[in-house]
Parts: sequence; structure tokens; C-alpha cells
Amino acid sequence: MTEIQASGSRARTRQSIVDAAIEVLARNPAAPLGEVAAAANVGRTTLHRYFAERADLTAALRAEAVARLCQATERARIADGTGATAIRRLCQEYFDLGDVLSLIFNQQLLLTDADWQQAAEGDAAFGEMVERGHRDGTIDPELPATWIQSLIWSQLYAGWSYTGDQCVSRHEALRLILRSIEGAVSVR
Repeated sequence: MTEIQASGSRARTRQSIVDAAIEVLARNPAAPLGEVAAAANVGRTTLHRYFAERADLTAALRAEAVARLCQATERARIADGTGATAIRRLCQEYFDLGDVLSLIFNQQLLLTDADWQQAAEGDAAFGEMVERGHRDGTIDPELPATWIQSLIWSQLYAGWSYTGDQCVSRHEALRLILRSIEGAVSVR
């Protein structure tokens, strides 16, 4: 096996463990690392070779959450279209983060200020999107960007909670989130 193949294999194994941890811990925050290892199809020894302690795995999960938030923001293309349609795309992309949101919302992943700052490097772009919506008449000009950002996060939390508490489909929860946000930000 070449060094490049070995490093590629190591990266895939590490990512498999991180993906499994997101899935397992989103459903059971107290799950033992043995469950994470089993879900990743690796042994506990292999898991500990990559993440010596639970805190090391948690740090990797924080980094993964930030990366996925940044990727979702990029996929949402918030610089395109009207402000309201960009918000809609952003909500859809964030909602698709699924278990990552569960970890964040249930405080299993306590993102630091530095983590949020890295994830929020798009804050300037978010503010520009809201300003564009103010100008194009699709977002109420009385609503500042920081309020809309808080509104989006609270509705995403409500939607994820609703899927679990009321046993509704993700599709229905997303429909309700989008309807609520669109109604809240539209010009009166």
C-alpha cells in the first residue's frame, strides 16, 4: 500500500467514525463509544487510535459541524435571487443538516464563540442578503439581519423538535418552518 493510499484510507476511516458519532450521539447523547465504533464498522481500538478520548471526538464533531454549516451556506447561494428566496434556500440547506442540528440544538456540541465566528463568516453575506431583501421588497425593512438570523435558528429548532415530539415527517416540518419564516419576514 502506498503512503497516499494509506492516508486516504485513514481519512475515510476517520470520517466514517465522525459520521457514525453524529448519527449515534444525535439519538443518544450518552451512548458509549463502543456504539459509535460499531456504527462506523470499526473496533473500539481503532476508534481510540483516531480519538484517544471522548473530548477528542467531540472536538472533531465541532469542527465537522462548522464545516457542514459553511458548506450549507455556500450551497444555498445566498447572494442569488431575492432576499426572501435566498432565505428559503438557506433554511432548506440548514434543515438538511439533520443530526448535526440535533447535536447543536440539544447542546451535545457546545460550539465556542470561535466556532460560531468561523461558521458565521458568511454573516456579512447574510446581512447583504437581508439588505437586498429590504431593497427588493421581499423582506420587511423593520427586521434587522440579526433578528432574522435568530428567527431562522429558532424555527429550525422548533421544526426538529416537532418532528420528534409530534412524529411528523421531515417534509412536513420543513414546510411549516418555511411558511413560518416567510410569513414572519414578508413586508406588511
